[in-house]
Amino acid sequence: MPTDERQYRNELLKSLDTSDLTLLAPHLEFVTLDIPYQIEKAHAPVDYVVFLESGLASIVARLPGGRDIDVGIAGREGMTGAAIVLGGEQSPNTTFMQVSGTGYRITSTKLQEVIDTSATLRGKLLAYIQAFLAQMSSTVLANAHAKLEERLARWLLMVHDRMDGNAISLTHEFLAIMLGVRRPGVTVAVHILEGKGFIRANRGKIIVVNRLGLMDEAKGSYGAAEDEYHRLMGVKIRKTS
Repeated sequence: MPTDERQYRNELLKSLDTSDLTLLAPHLEFVTLDIPYQIEKAHAPVDYVVFLESGLASIVARLPGGRDIDVGIAGREGMTGAAIVLGGEQSPNTTFMQVSGTGYRITSTKLQEVIDTSATLRGKLLAYIQAFLAQMSSTVLANAHAKLEERLARWLLMVHDRMDGNAISLTHEFLAIMLGVRRPGVTVAVHILEGKGFIRANRGKIIVVNRLGLMDEAKGSYGAAEDEYHRLMGVKIRKTS
């Protein structure tokens, strides 16, 4: 753990009261998380909860017939293991790394023990889960009503918020999972955004060139969940440029 506990990059850890961070910190183990490391397996006990410092974790639901769709993402703004915070032991979804990074992990058993000793820690983690549920609700609305290029614009903005710089390492396979479509559809959507000058795509990377353009393209599907995170956590997640 950092020598100075406030040197954590994870926004959720940074937002904790000093007493709660002191309770949690001795049980946190620094880990490197490479693609496609699986943090949680669907319908199996969750062994560890991870507070990400960098990179991106994808929470994926599997549809009948074996198709996957991304139902949420977590980065340095939060954590995995919503089921553990809510008092459960497993999730119906799989969580794995889509962009390599680092984080601090804690065993699910120990996290539940620590939560049981602090009402303020439990309240803060539950506030994050509420913010994450707002993200999932926005995803459902976007998937139901937005055009494919609008949904792609939204996801790119969300990933951009959680990354350093403007270059994002995203394969077409990941984009297909995020959007719940086949690769040819991803290619079309990428070409549309690239043709409008909002992004530049190059060998497994997408570079955000015009963030404001992406926000316009998302047509309201981006922003509500980010504002809810700010309201609940007191931290802005949106990048300004």
